Amino acid sequence: MAAEASGSDLIQVVALLAAGVVAVPIFKRMGLGSILGYLAAGVVIGPFGIGIFSESEAILHVAELGVVMFLFIIGLEMQPSRLWGLRREIFGLGALQVGVCALLLTGVGLAGGFPIAQSFVAGAGFVLTSTAIVMQLLEERGEMASPKGQRIVSILLLEDLAIVPLLALVAFLAPGGAEMTLQQRLTEVGIGLGAIVGLVVAGRYLLNPFFRILADAKAREVMTAAALLVVLGSALVMQLSGLSMAMGAFLAGVLLSESTFRHQLEADIEPFRGILLGLFFLAVGMSLDLHVVVDNWRLIAIYVVAYMVMKALGIYLVARMLKSGHREALERAVFMAQGGEFAFVLYSAAAAVGIIDSRANATLTAIIIISMVLTPLAIIVLKYLTPRDEQSLEGVDVAEGLTGSVLVIGFGRFGQIASQPLLLRGIDVSIIDNDVEMIQAAADFGFKVYYGDGTRLDILRAAGAGRARAVLICVDKADAAVRIAELIKAEFPLLTVLARAYDRGTALSLIRVGVDFQLRETFESALVFGGSALEALGVEPEDVADVIEDVRRRDNDRFETQLAEGIRAGRRFLRGNIGTPIPTPLAPPRRPGQALNEETAGVLNKSEPADQGNADDRIG
Repeated sequence: MAAEASGSDLIQVVALLAAGVVAVPIFKRMGLGSILGYLAAGVVIGPFGIGIFSESEAILHVAELGVVMFLFIIGLEMQPSRLWGLRREIFGLGALQVGVCALLLTGVGLAGGFPIAQSFVAGAGFVLTSTAIVMQLLEERGEMASPKGQRIVSILLLEDLAIVPLLALVAFLAPGGAEMTLQQRLTEVGIGLGAIVGLVVAGRYLLNPFFRILADAKAREVMTAAALLVVLGSALVMQLSGLSMAMGAFLAGVLLSESTFRHQLEADIEPFRGILLGLFFLAVGMSLDLHVVVDNWRLIAIYVVAYMVMKALGIYLVARMLKSGHREALERAVFMAQGGEFAFVLYSAAAAVGIIDSRANATLTAIIIISMVLTPLAIIVLKYLTPRDEQSLEGVDVAEGLTGSVLVIGFGRFGQIASQPLLLRGIDVSIIDNDVEMIQAAADFGFKVYYGDGTRLDILRAAGAGRARAVLICVDKADAAVRIAELIKAEFPLLTVLARAYDRGTALSLIRVGVDFQLRETFESALVFGGSALEALGVEPEDVADVIEDVRRRDNDRFETQLAEGIRAGRRFLRGNIGTPIPTPLAPPRRPGQALNEETAGVLNKSEPADQGNADDRIG
């Protein structure tokens, strides 16, 4: 019997892992995101799908630790000074959004004919946005550290704090709840505040010495166990004091954000966080009671739409009221229009004290889960329905009638450095770029940069390409560099064109287009770096110069071979690290006009433009 039970448990574990492994890549390939993949997989394997699991609540309870660990890692990124800097957003923007949305959603319930207590509890639960979903979406989009991302994080923190007074209100609104004495209420508040203060004091004075002692023991597994102990222990303290587990983990992360052990803690927690957060979304999918949905589909459909629309409207109005732009306000409204995991806690508490019955609890839970499922889809729809942000050209001059002897296209780090020898020599340089923020920043340092897209022939003419003696293509996108070179050489074939190349493939394309000089962006700096490494190892400067010259010669020979035979040719000129000796090749005679091109090469890059899928063009 024990063996059968163990086998059954193993089947469930395998089913969980398989569901995530199969569903997430499929949904990401379809452009629907990992969250929707987990939710759909949970519905399929849950008690209302094929029935591999019968008690989704138990899995959800364990999986909530994924949200806890997620908040701990977010806390590690939030130094106390940074958190203090967000105090206005947390207690101003956050409190205003929660208040406005709670009023609007309570009104939805009252309009449906429900009593005020039930309407308030249902609406207040929907106000609490899903921290797990929104944080995951921000992380996937790389917007966690952006100003608009920070504002969303601030609101989520306030909503996590709001669960405490909301639970107290549930107790007050319960039949007979008004009989709770003032002393009892003050005691609950005091316990919560005491837990926060105790956690702050322990984190400030105990955690760093604690981890220092463990680090001296040089036992990695003990450090991992200690990291888990801190996260789960903080969560437990907050839970026992009536606060949210996620808030405790977040505070622990903030208190350790300036610790010397911060990066190791993040590395130790990350694997557990990823697995448990995926498990959380699977469990949410399993919790969707399809029988309740079928029996009450009209009511659920109406309230899912009504709650999401009214909450989004409230979020948008608050954002616009506080001077956010239309695009940011709209994105925030769609991101946060769903209910969240803390609503399950609030509805369970309301059911326990008799404000709502078990059927209403199941219906409200289904509304929350469906809103969570719809959020990734709503974001995809928003992406396709809203136009891309147009840059404001206020205070920026458009390229028109420029007469410089040299035209520089692209004024990022590469273009800024490349322009310095020309400017120091007194050459008249015209500069264009299509990044308004960069143009405005360049003005503060004494540079006049005009707005213009170098991939458009009319802009090239207006920027004076036809009158210039030379054009420097310094853009950082490979396809754009090749496109600009093609246009210039087709329209102004006698114009000298010098181009920055992203990698070997780009360099070969630029030469075929006909540029007069191209330089792979990291080659020269990498040669200086490698030469300095040899000198640091004790190699004589003369020998270093010989080695560097040998590298240049090898690369030039390989490049010539690739021009003739394709990107995969010339591997014999590379020196690998697997012990196979490669004789130094003799340099072939150079063709006229190729002297400038021989000092070009590439290095191994971590990424490449979408139009260059061949790995060979990334090997230097």
